[in-house]
Amino acid sequence: MSTFTALKEMPQGLHTVMNLGQLLDQAARKYSERIALVHGDQQWTWQQINQRVNAVACALKAQGVLPGQRLLVQLKNGLPLFESAFIAFKLGMVWVPVNFRLTPSEVAYIAQSSTSSFMLTQQEFAAHAQAACAAHADLQRVIYTDDAAQSYQALTTTQVSNNFTSVDVDYHHPLWFFYTSGTTGRPKAAVLTHGQMAFVVTNHLADLLPGLTQHDASLVVAPLSHGAGIHALVNVARGAVTVLLPGDSLDCDAAYALIEKHRVGNMFTVPTILKRLVEFDGAGRYDHSSLRHVIYAGAPMYRVDQERAIQTLGCVIVQYFGLGEVTGNITVLRADEHSMDNGKYLPSCGTARTGMEVAILDSAYQRTATGLQGEICTRGPAVFAGYWNNPEATAQAFAGGWFHTGDLGVMDARGFVTITGRSSDMYISGGSNVYPREVEELLLTLDGIHEVAIVGMPDAQWGESGVAVVVVHAGVSLNAQQIQTQLDGKLSRYKWPKNYVFWDTLPKSAYGKIAKKDVKAQLVQLLPEIYGGVQ
Repeated sequence: MSTFTALKEMPQGLHTVMNLGQLLDQAARKYSERIALVHGDQQWTWQQINQRVNAVACALKAQGVLPGQRLLVQLKNGLPLFESAFIAFKLGMVWVPVNFRLTPSEVAYIAQSSTSSFMLTQQEFAAHAQAACAAHADLQRVIYTDDAAQSYQALTTTQVSNNFTSVDVDYHHPLWFFYTSGTTGRPKAAVLTHGQMAFVVTNHLADLLPGLTQHDASLVVAPLSHGAGIHALVNVARGAVTVLLPGDSLDCDAAYALIEKHRVGNMFTVPTILKRLVEFDGAGRYDHSSLRHVIYAGAPMYRVDQERAIQTLGCVIVQYFGLGEVTGNITVLRADEHSMDNGKYLPSCGTARTGMEVAILDSAYQRTATGLQGEICTRGPAVFAGYWNNPEATAQAFAGGWFHTGDLGVMDARGFVTITGRSSDMYISGGSNVYPREVEELLLTLDGIHEVAIVGMPDAQWGESGVAVVVVHAGVSLNAQQIQTQLDGKLSRYKWPKNYVFWDTLPKSAYGKIAKKDVKAQLVQLLPEIYGGVQ
């Protein structure tokens, strides 16, 4: 018998891994009286939160909750949302958090597609809960964290059984349904597992937050339902305090005040949030010298915005490239690799994460030569288990034995990857492929342009042509001719956008990404005589 065959035939118990809920238990034992979470004027210790989580878990277990059932959660950032993850983890349930900004119909779809059994929400989202129950008859119970009967609060005071422990799990036990943002079609549930996420937490500590300790503080400026929630798990693993913004949306003044007050050392952002923080006029009024790791992910960040961030915050920004399916674990560009003195790597998203393999593949799933464009693909222990109830999408995502990101890029001789565009964004104009990211990068360096999104739209002469939707800085007057003049000599003419539209804002997803499908839809709505036939 070969060694490999023997390993496959080992008893299933040997594949058992730590239940990720143990991260909270470990922090509570080691740092029981230290502050774990701050929200406005309230704060809670690790021991207090762990006791509350165990109490709710005991109560739900007594009511018949079973491992593997799904817990749908729609809450704004706060103590109950923070607790809900660990309640689900310890019970062996699957955590299904949704962004609180979703509509009732969107939440109803997720309830039905995830086949959730329980829902945790707040009164503000009663219509969402009703829609979820109507769409999914097997949703057994909705628990409101802020109802008049204080049912959730009552659960937190349940007597904890002396023999209560987290459910035993194996490596592949589902932990989290991480719903994609749905940039094309319906969102899909990426299945994240206990074993996979244990690797992700460890890897984040190694690659993103080296040196993190219980003396650190982390500021949360995005919903804990997605990337910020993963980042919070990393801070729990080291007993670092998590600080929440007092409101539901980004307040730059409040964010900088909290950074100064709590000596915040790390924060997770997306490029649109980091851009707002950097461009905030009052940044200089606060002491933000405690910042060591300002992480940004979720979408490409243009070079000009990277440079502004370094000038404002110092060499503390850390980029990681990844998707929910790989929980960010594809590449990392460390703070020192952003250095203004080493501009060569500014446009790069970095090199492969520790323990992960990254390759640029052609259409036959073969590696491209150094410097040639292809699809960025990855494999390794951070990759998800597949899409829930969607074998076709899973098979497509893993074609050729790699996870396919859908992003295009190149890799240099040292392994640094540069994203050149999104395959779905590419359009063909007059027989030539045009990748909007290259053009967007250049436009953002021109005078007066604040944001831009370029989409390919039908063109009777060229098949497709680029439409640039431009947001200018406040007080700036700019027209298409002025932009074209600035482009002359800097970009091949076939790549120039044919048309320019000026808007006050660009549509963004719930997670801060520019939503190009919505840009196209609005162009159709605003200019039906030109684009009325576009689907």
